[in-house]
Amino acid sequence: MTSDITRRDFLNGTALMIAGGLTPLAQLQAAPRRTYPPALTGLRGSHVGSFEVAHQIGREGKVFDLSGVAVAEQYDLVVVGGGISGLAAAWFYREAHGPKARILILDNHDDFGGHAKRNEFTVGRRLLLGYGGTQSLQSPQALFSPTVHRLLQALGVDLRRFEKAFDSALYGSLGLTEGVFFDRETFGVDRLVAGNPLSTGLGWEHDPKSRTTEAIVGDFPLSASARQELIVLLQQPRDYLAGQSRAQKLAYLQTVSYRTYLRHDVGLSEEATRFMDGQTKSFQAMGTDITPALDALISWSPGFSGLGLDDQREAGLDEPYIYHFPDGNASIARLLVRQLIPGVAPGHSMEDVVLAQFDYARLDVAGAATRLRLHSTVVHVANAPTPGGPVDIGYVQGGVVHRIEAQHCVLACYNMVIPHLMPELPAPQQHALSQGVKMPLVYVNVALRNWHSFVKLGVHGIYCPAAFFAEVELDFPVTLGGYRHPRHPDEPILLHLAHIPLTPNQGLSNVEQFRLGRQRLLETPFAEYERQIVDQLDRMLGPGGFVAVRDIAAITVNRWPHGYSYAANSLFDAKVEGPPPYEIGRQRCGRVTIANSDAGWGAYTHEAIDQAWRAVQELAQS
Repeated sequence: MTSDITRRDFLNGTALMIAGGLTPLAQLQAAPRRTYPPALTGLRGSHVGSFEVAHQIGREGKVFDLSGVAVAEQYDLVVVGGGISGLAAAWFYREAHGPKARILILDNHDDFGGHAKRNEFTVGRRLLLGYGGTQSLQSPQALFSPTVHRLLQALGVDLRRFEKAFDSALYGSLGLTEGVFFDRETFGVDRLVAGNPLSTGLGWEHDPKSRTTEAIVGDFPLSASARQELIVLLQQPRDYLAGQSRAQKLAYLQTVSYRTYLRHDVGLSEEATRFMDGQTKSFQAMGTDITPALDALISWSPGFSGLGLDDQREAGLDEPYIYHFPDGNASIARLLVRQLIPGVAPGHSMEDVVLAQFDYARLDVAGAATRLRLHSTVVHVANAPTPGGPVDIGYVQGGVVHRIEAQHCVLACYNMVIPHLMPELPAPQQHALSQGVKMPLVYVNVALRNWHSFVKLGVHGIYCPAAFFAEVELDFPVTLGGYRHPRHPDEPILLHLAHIPLTPNQGLSNVEQFRLGRQRLLETPFAEYERQIVDQLDRMLGPGGFVAVRDIAAITVNRWPHGYSYAANSLFDAKVEGPPPYEIGRQRCGRVTIANSDAGWGAYTHEAIDQAWRAVQELAQS
């Protein structure tokens, strides 16, 4: 681009100046308290400076020798990982041991929250808040345990408040619906169609004048036969496994991919199946070729309603998708930090936390009962050689190795790295931890100066079955705690894009695709993401008057090479007797326990909280 967007790579949104020849990374390391991480744009998520030390131990096998490093500090609890699970573990531990418990939370990023990432933008005088990772509270009525409800209540979160904060009628009142973008590389022509027959609503109130499935599919740039196949799939439920018993159907659906089911059992042509290929990307971070057909059924994908297996659908997915702070679940992390470290931010409610100013200089203050230390990558964790002794912990900050001790330790980091941090773990446990290969993904927030093009085109969210970005959506319409969501297309707004780096339909397994995608993300510079953003938005929205170089104010790319937690996959996981790998992997070892959503193979905030509770309870047994 010829505009100034490309020059916002690392430091836009801050008052930091390039001085003394320091690179942006060197400045952040040299003066971390002078930055305000949520306002940094450019390449975020697993940003430069956050993963290199971990890669040294995980990829290169480097061992950090602590024998000559003196123990500098002692704590009751050290938590490795400042995401929601790590913060919740610190909260539960303090609840059990009292406010004077000495707690240190270490995190390798320049911000807390882990995947619960807050993105801030200022366009003109307008503050825009967005989520760069963990999006919303999923199905709280059906899925939240009493422990999760209790923690949220203690943090001041009233789920009923979202019923008014989330304006599900806003976009419909402007005549906007969900749409589909067909890219010319896959479908022969660029075409945006208003209306999406795959949409389940997610709590939106649709325009009562919305078109029928037949009318929407009639505008698809597909052959007449492919269009008819899709209409039959979506409108005329059939039992595609007729003649099989219920048990036989369930067993079969575990052995074939959703794509195979659509092609060979439903009978879709390759042309029609290409439209369906993006159906599983957003929710599961996987393509139809590596998603078991049973998992597609469970997640309410089309093609199964005639099989008599509706009771297998996941509970809660019919709940309205409205439990969303303006910055996603970053507000949950901020509520936890504010309670753990009094004085870091004013306020006490779920509303005032939205705009609360956090003083990052107060996260790690000598003498405070709870401290949160950023830019700190743990490289060594070991139980004492004699029972009852402290846990030995080493970490690297700014290239310097530090050593501390703790009576207890919770590892709330990525489970895949734990065997490298703690070689004393039994071999079966190390192997089990290595099985949870996380799913890579990219969440992008684009600050737009206005959104007239969306109104002209009649869409607020766009499904893109084969384009670089699988979905493009105007931000959730949430007004809360003094933050007001834009209501008029003249106002600036955030646009959310999701990229899932897959290598589909080439015979690769899920793990092979995850690892290839992870490496691709690490090798892709910000400029390439920017190029893809500009290209896709101009092609989709250009007919509505959109011009990227004029209408884009800023871009934040939240790159997550280790994104969603692994989930059991019947197509590729070996059948084993006994406990599943995640139960073996999370076993307590001495005075060290393991938390995070990885420990339950469930990429949800409620899973992260439940695992934190379990980990802290296990510490009482050590």
